[in-house]
Order: sequence, then C-alpha cells, then structure tokens
Amino acid sequence: MKNILKKILNKKKTKKVTKKKTIPTKKNVKIKKTAKVSKLKKTAKELNKKKIIKDKKKKEKVETSTDPLRIPKNNEQKPEIKKVKKQETEKRLFKAKDYVVYPKHGVGQITETKKINIGGIDVETYILKFEKDKANGMVPINKQSHLRPLATINQINKCVSILKSKPKIKRSMWSRRAQEYEAKISSGKIYDLAEVVRDLNKGDDIMIDQSYSERQLFEKAYERLLTEFQIVIGSSLEDAQKKLDKALKRNLEKQAQKIEERPIKEEVINQEITE
Repeated sequence: MKNILKKILNKKKTKKVTKKKTIPTKKNVKIKKTAKVSKLKKTAKELNKKKIIKDKKKKEKVETSTDPLRIPKNNEQKPEIKKVKKQETEKRLFKAKDYVVYPKHGVGQITETKKINIGGIDVETYILKFEKDKANGMVPINKQSHLRPLATINQINKCVSILKSKPKIKRSMWSRRAQEYEAKISSGKIYDLAEVVRDLNKGDDIMIDQSYSERQLFEKAYERLLTEFQIVIGSSLEDAQKKLDKALKRNLEKQAQKIEERPIKEEVINQEITE
C-alpha cells in the first residue's frame, strides 16, 4: 500500500510543474521591433505596386485617345477617322509637251496631266515619258517642286567652261568619292553633272585604267548632260555629242578619221556609178 501511495503522490508532483516566466530582454525587444518594421515595409511596397498599376491604366487610356494606329479593345470607343477625298490644289507650273528634269531619271517629257484615285483620294499628276529608259513616270502636282525646268543657253555655256577646266580629283578613298558623285548626279543640278563628267573623264588616254563603277558613273552623267544639251540647243544628237567631246577633248582622233573618210567614200561611189 505504501508503494502505491508513493507512486500516486509522485505523479501529482510532476503534473504541478510551474511554467517559468520569460523576462523581456533587449534581444527580444529588438526582434519585435524588426518584425513591426518589416510588416510596415511590406504594406508600403503593396501600396506602391497598386499606385503603379493605376498609373499604367491611366496612361493606357490616354494612349488610346491619342494613338489612332493602336488596335482598340472591345470595351474602348473607336476613334472617328476623317477621310480625305481631294488633294490640296496647286497651280500647274508645267504644261503638256514640256521637257522637265527629274533628278533620279534625267530628262523627261510631260505627255499629259491625269486625275488618279489612290486609296480613295483624288490625286492630280503629271505623266512623264523617258525616251532613253523607255519608261513612264508619275509625279503629283503637290510635289512638282522636285521637277526642274531645262537649263538656259547661258547655263549651258557655263557648263562648257566647266568641262574645259582642269579636273578636281581628291585623294580620298574611291568609295567616298563614288558616293559624292552619285549624290551630285541624283541632285539633278546641271553644274554638278558637268563637274562629275569633267572629273571622271579620261579623254583618249587608253593607258589609264578605269574601273567598271567609275565608267558607269561617267556614262550616267554624260548621257544626262548630252540629252539636255541636245534639247536646249535644238540640234541632232551627233552635233550635241561633238560639242561635248570638244570641250572634254574626247574622241578627237575618231572625228578626224571620219572627216578624212568621207571624201574617199564619195570618190568610190562616183567611180562605181561611172563604171
């Protein structure tokens, strides 16, 4: 019995164990403070995210009102598009059958003026014919400032003096010079064309090597200048070419041979007739 009572008493003692009270230390206080600060930071970050999302939504609404090219959503209102039915009116500077210089293609003749409907807009255009390229072109009357009238006789005389002057060749790389020459040709200015022809002219010097690109640029500028010379002077193509070649001192030997061959051929023909 004694042993049983002892066991019962020991169990009750073990159950009545008092919990130790935790005394607040400096470390515990610091941990609580950091936890509160971290919670405040998290709430601040969440608020900032919400503000950023709201700002983005506002910006999207503004962009939809300003950008007409943006694809609208189902909820958004579609902006009204006003169609332009007519082109702005301008006075015609050129007439039909007038010769005009188009910088990229050279000399062309205006055959007629036409109204063409492009994308629901009525556009008045000049129709140009380029005989050498065997092509037709269209230029709107709104962009007739790109076209240039033919040069005067005084301008052609100045071109001849430019062709007779000494060539100005730079010592830079050919790629840079080629770009400069190409820009001068595409400008459509007659003095720039004359400068390109003068600088790339090799005359009758067969010993001088000329690259393919150099020859191509020379021929391009030479042909454009020749066509303008021919129309302004009102002569045949051969006479205009002779005038150009004299200024450049080109093909002088061939011209002399032709002059010498003409009377010989006439004598031969006369002999055949008499026989």
